[in-house]
Amino acid sequence: MLNSPVIVLDFETTGMSPDYGDRPIEVGAVRIENGQIVDRFQSLMNPGFTISWFIESLTGISNELVATAPPCEEVMAQFADWIGVVPLVAHNVGFDRKFLDAELTLIGRNRENAMTCTMLASRRLFPEAINHKLATLVRHCSIATNGTFHRALADAEMTGYLWIAMIDLLRDRYGIFEIPFSLMQELTRISRRKADRYLRTFAKHQQAGQTKLEDVAWNL
Repeated sequence: MLNSPVIVLDFETTGMSPDYGDRPIEVGAVRIENGQIVDRFQSLMNPGFTISWFIESLTGISNELVATAPPCEEVMAQFADWIGVVPLVAHNVGFDRKFLDAELTLIGRNRENAMTCTMLASRRLFPEAINHKLATLVRHCSIATNGTFHRALADAEMTGYLWIAMIDLLRDRYGIFEIPFSLMQELTRISRRKADRYLRTFAKHQQAGQTKLEDVAWNL
C-alpha cells in the first residue's frame, strides 16, 4: 500500500555485468515510508582488483578510495541485513538486480525481495519526457539536486524522489490512494499505449472495493 516501505538502491560497479567478473565498488540506498526518506545506507567496497580509468573518471571512485574500503562480502552481508525483505526499487533495475543477486549468492544469501523499475514505470507515467534517463527525469519532475550523479547514494536518493513523484502522480491524476507494490510492477509490464487506461480502470476497481490486478487486466 501507499504507506508500506520500499528501499531504493543503486550500485556503482567495475563494469557492466557480474557474468564477466565485474563487482560493486559502492552501494547506496534509501528507505522510503509515508512518502519520505527515513533512512540511508552507503558504503564503498573493495572489489579485490584494480578499477579501470574509465570507471574512475565516470564515478570519481578511485583505486585509492577503495583500497581502504571493506571487501564486498562484508558490505553485502550488512546490506542484506539492512534491506531484509522490504520491496526494492532501482532505475534500470535489471542492472542492479544482477549485481545484487550475484553478490548475495557469493555470501550464501538469497534475495526474497520483490523488485521494480522506475525507468520502465516512468515511460508509462511520463511519456512526454525527452528521454527516461535519471538525470532527465530529475529535471522533468523539478526534483532538487546538487548535480551529483554516478555516485550510489546520490543516485539512490534521486531515484527515491522520482519514486515519490510517481506515487504522487498516481494519487493526484488517477485518485489511486492505496498503491500496492504489485501495481507498480504490473505498470512496468503493460504497454505504454494501454497504461493510462489501465490506471483509470484500476482506480475505478479500487473505488468499488475490487483491487485484484488480474481483474483489471481482464477488463482492458
